[in-house]
Amino acid sequence: MSEVLGVTAQAGEVEWQRRYGSALMNTFGPPQRVLVRGEGCYVWDSEGTRYLDLLAGIAVNALGHAHPTLTGAIGAQLNTLGHISNFFASPTQIALAERLLQLVVPGGAPEGSRVFFTNSGTEAMEAAVKLARKHGGTERPRLLALEGGFHGRSLGALSLTHKAAYKEPFGAMPVDVVHLPFGDVAALEEAFAGDVGIAALVVEPVQGEAGVRPLPPGYLVRARELTREHGALLVLDEVQSGMGRTGAWMAHHHPEIGGGAVPDVVALAKGLGGGFPVGALVALGEGPASVLTPGTHGTTFGGNPVAAAAGLATIHVIERDDLLDAVTERGEQLRAGVEALDHPLVAGARGVGLLLAIELTAPVAPEVARAALDAGYVVNAVAPTAIRLAPPYVLSQAQAADFLADLPAVLDSVRSS
Repeated sequence: MSEVLGVTAQAGEVEWQRRYGSALMNTFGPPQRVLVRGEGCYVWDSEGTRYLDLLAGIAVNALGHAHPTLTGAIGAQLNTLGHISNFFASPTQIALAERLLQLVVPGGAPEGSRVFFTNSGTEAMEAAVKLARKHGGTERPRLLALEGGFHGRSLGALSLTHKAAYKEPFGAMPVDVVHLPFGDVAALEEAFAGDVGIAALVVEPVQGEAGVRPLPPGYLVRARELTREHGALLVLDEVQSGMGRTGAWMAHHHPEIGGGAVPDVVALAKGLGGGFPVGALVALGEGPASVLTPGTHGTTFGGNPVAAAAGLATIHVIERDDLLDAVTERGEQLRAGVEALDHPLVAGARGVGLLLAIELTAPVAPEVARAALDAGYVVNAVAPTAIRLAPPYVLSQAQAADFLADLPAVLDSVRSS
């Protein structure tokens, strides 16, 4: 099998790094390690070193690595029916859409709600942009988003993304977007006061790439009132925070974040397939769900039977194994453990469930992430002063305790360097 895959069994880290640099575009920089296998919450590199994966492929591998239920469902579906295009439908596609309509809104989505499947979070957000623009028409072409937001790197989604460095190399953005201060209700009210052709407000209930920042209480409630009053859509980007990552199916289900507000559109991906590429755009109610019609949008691979089987299996395991409760428990353990360290480099912890950030007192997050990797832990320097933790939902109490026990030494090594 190694020969079929073009893999040289005896190649080591240096050789893989050389081959990587010769074959792949330099869009990510050199890889930190070359990983060859995973099991549960652990991964191994090409030298045989084991790491506790506290990032889960950036909040993707909800069930960890090589989960038998997930791999079994994918294999069984691929052995039956792989790809069919969207000229046809499959039972798994239909069943996954039905399950998402049950989960996105507590008690089930309103009548007329519909799902559009994609292959990624960026594609889900691209579909959201098109839906919002078609909804607004020529009279309301403008979209609102928040400072610090990250919604993807394709041009439509990139228009919503706030960071200028991501956009400047590509010139003028194709979508008229105004970015508002994060969590500022007064600024939100002011933006709507002039009624200047706003088609939609797009927000992340928890901003992931900005350093794991949940929206303040009351913000989404007021956003829902204003968008409804002005005929604009409320679009929630739950790509990173959805599908149980925060201990609820959706981050906006938490009362302190959503306050009971029901959006018009929700974008999902990452944890939805447990590691298999799948995304979804869920439009709630007949109005939003009927905006995109035949010919206005499409995809070749979106909703294919294998991706849908992965999504169904992931949801099944989360429910069967009570993983929403486990996410809450492990998140509380990690947060409390970090805050109890009383380390000079630690200012605290923030986030919800297993989408957390360790707040640092100095801009040394990249150094901390490298030291953690050397110590056997995969984490992410999501901001200069923040380390992101987004481990698999199956993280055990003992595994979390191991990380907390080793974290002071990791931090000390950065302070002394």
